[in-house]
Amino acid sequence: MKERGARRIYRVIRGTLDRFYPKTVCVGTELIPSDEPVILVGNHCQAHGPLVGELRLPFPRKTWCASEMMERNEVADYAFRDFWSQNPRWTHPFYKALSHAIVPLAVILFNHAETIPVYRDNRVLSTFRTTVQTLEAGTSVLIFPEHDVRYNHVLDDFQDRFIDTAKLYFKRSGKALAFVPVYLCPALKTVCFGEAVRFDPTASMAEERARIKAALMERITALAEGLPRHRVVPYRPQPKKNWHWNRPEEARTL
Repeated sequence: MKERGARRIYRVIRGTLDRFYPKTVCVGTELIPSDEPVILVGNHCQAHGPLVGELRLPFPRKTWCASEMMERNEVADYAFRDFWSQNPRWTHPFYKALSHAIVPLAVILFNHAETIPVYRDNRVLSTFRTTVQTLEAGTSVLIFPEHDVRYNHVLDDFQDRFIDTAKLYFKRSGKALAFVPVYLCPALKTVCFGEAVRFDPTASMAEERARIKAALMERITALAEGLPRHRVVPYRPQPKKNWHWNRPEEARTL
């Protein structure tokens, strides 16, 4: 009965979000390999990444989600640290209270959405196993690998261990996995897909991590720069005046 109630709450919340979150145009879907599952790799752009993944992509997929947002005793600490700890210190009491307030809804939302929990402890192998099983079932996986190191005017740097999924998938299926770059642009209500980067099973894993990570970040940056002028939604919340333009040199001349 408790689980049934949680599912009902999830459906209500999802339906509300679906109704009010802006409709989104998907550009470049023809570049996504159509006869195989892929890993979609995009910019997080705060809450927009998970929302677009859950509500607006026109094909089945599951999204990597921090396991802390799915576990009742970890949500509050993780939410404050990851979302709001960089805000001015005088606002911290409010955001700490908010972090505790969102616990029940976060647990319901992230456990009932199409997610794969990402663990940062000895359970991490289950993240990779579940990801490979999802791919083997023909469903693509969406990952937002940014972390707190600035890369350029579009992206924070990518963590690269998600690329190891390709090695495990090749061992199980004999197929070279494709990674598809994705740029989410809430300002233009657009999601852009770029040309895939395919795993090379003959190269070392260290080489493939570096090559695939660099190619994805370069292609996502190019997707952003190819769009009309707009401010890029950053990974972390910050004042809008600090957001970068997609083409900084052009912005300075205006």
